[in-house]
Amino acid sequence: MPLMGSLYLGTSGLQTSQNALNTTAHNLSNMETVGYVRQQVQQGSRPYVTMSTNPKSIANQQYGLGVSYSRVKQIRDYFLDKTYRRESGRSMFYEVSTDVMEEVESQLGELNGEAFQGTIEDFWTSIQELAKDPASSVTQGLLVQRAEEFILRAKAVYDGLCSYQDNLNVQIKQQVEKINGYGKKLIALNDAIRKIEAGNVEKANDLRDSRNQLLDELSEMADMNFGEDIYGNVWVQIEGVDFVKGDKCYEMDVDVDSKTGFYTPFWPMNASYTVNGDGTRNYNIDGAEVFDLSRRISTDLNTDVGGLKAMLLARGDHRADYTDITEEKYDDVSQSVIMNIQAEFDQLIHSVAVKMNEIIGDAAGAKTLGAGETLTVPDADGNMITLGEGDKYWEVDSNGYMRKDDGSPIEMFSRLSVDGYRKVTGTLTVPVLDADGNPVLGPGGIPQTTTTTKEYWVFNPENLNGPNGEPETETLFSVKNIQVHPELAQKPGMLGFRLEDGSEDKATAEALKAAFMDESYTLNPNVKKKTTFVDYYTDLVSQIANTGYVNRRIMENQQNTVEATESARQQVIGVSSDEELSNMIRFQNAYNASSRYINVVSEMLEHILNTLGA
Repeated sequence: MPLMGSLYLGTSGLQTSQNALNTTAHNLSNMETVGYVRQQVQQGSRPYVTMSTNPKSIANQQYGLGVSYSRVKQIRDYFLDKTYRRESGRSMFYEVSTDVMEEVESQLGELNGEAFQGTIEDFWTSIQELAKDPASSVTQGLLVQRAEEFILRAKAVYDGLCSYQDNLNVQIKQQVEKINGYGKKLIALNDAIRKIEAGNVEKANDLRDSRNQLLDELSEMADMNFGEDIYGNVWVQIEGVDFVKGDKCYEMDVDVDSKTGFYTPFWPMNASYTVNGDGTRNYNIDGAEVFDLSRRISTDLNTDVGGLKAMLLARGDHRADYTDITEEKYDDVSQSVIMNIQAEFDQLIHSVAVKMNEIIGDAAGAKTLGAGETLTVPDADGNMITLGEGDKYWEVDSNGYMRKDDGSPIEMFSRLSVDGYRKVTGTLTVPVLDADGNPVLGPGGIPQTTTTTKEYWVFNPENLNGPNGEPETETLFSVKNIQVHPELAQKPGMLGFRLEDGSEDKATAEALKAAFMDESYTLNPNVKKKTTFVDYYTDLVSQIANTGYVNRRIMENQQNTVEATESARQQVIGVSSDEELSNMIRFQNAYNASSRYINVVSEMLEHILNTLGA
């Protein structure tokens, strides 16, 4: 090898060692940088120069040109990344669910000393006191006062749940915007990385770190799949649909429900639409929703991944009330924490109001249609309807006990939008009975009947016809549409509790007391335990606490899983100061060795030129 050429060997060593030292210093300076992945130097030999070839020799005569700085590569484990991102998404799902349960507990007042349980017990105590002395104006006034407190506190609890629903709704939109922002950043990073790595000379490791950090954060929001194509672009799917692919980001959008104002994330590219005159689009998002919330939440099915999905499930899609606690409709609200609590809580208020009104209405002289009896009356629209067996009515000319000034039965609780009773002219049809109580048959075996047409008081139905023929839910006996009857609130003495003969009406007072002790109520169709009004709320709170406890345990287990996975990942990608300092010493020694080698060659050249040249 030429002596002058030997200098290049030392120079290559100096350059490579210096670059390796720079990489080591870069690792050490970014030890605390979030998302940074340690970089590893790879060295290789430069091409050899062949001086001569000899087929008879073991090897050709060659000399090398030194060492080369091949590349700096990132140390990552794809499978650990995939596991970490899936488990962190699942952890965030249960973290959001746990936060929601804790907020619901707070809304019910169990954490701040204003428990609704106390309001129910106060109401129950006032009924017990009434049963002791029904005719007392003091006990009657206390009953009405406690009823007002009961409704006011119930409204505060329900409004608090609705406000939290709205808060989650705002967060959902913000999360969608954040996801779209991440998608745009991924596209920009893909472009920057592709430009740097196009020549296959340099790796954009720091940009790749930023891109991987975005993927880590994105995985917490939704169920995500990812990979890298042959050009170095990362692709991302969310809930199985392309989100980032090539140089495009297929952004999510949110559909706004016209009635509730609730946002629903959807994929515009999968939705049909019509164009308005101003150029805006009206989307039909059926089948284009980002999340299929009808699927059962299960770890086995991987349907419990992502904080955004947890928010959507917790919020639900409407304000729930007692009408959702039916076999047909309950599945639609059961997976939503807030809707489930709204419906079960509203069912308690509805049941108390209806039962107490029923007892007072019976005391006001209610008559119940028996077998074969009918009452034909006009409905709210003037159309004739027929009430049958089990329906109740009140005669207008009945005595004034438990009646208002207009003769209608007193209501303890009334609806805000309609009166509880309406006076109608109806036709009462009653079968003719013989002395033994058997129907008298006429020609052809048809039972004979008698009819009476006069004015009656009847219930206003809870579902009046709305503008489009749909039930007008604002007329329901629910928290959002209930009050203590204003006239009764001003004059509690209207109740009286004294019969025509002047005696106390202990039977009605005892019926009110028995209603609170009656174990006839269940939280929802899936719960078989029957309970009283007071215990109903206790069971409701216990259900929330138990669900919150389960979610909290799952969340803690998931956090442990995420931490274990991250620890294993850090063993691969993390920067070790001890290891880097060892590398620094090694590369520094290599640098010093190359420098000494150059000095030796330089001295040899100087000796040859000065001594032999002379």
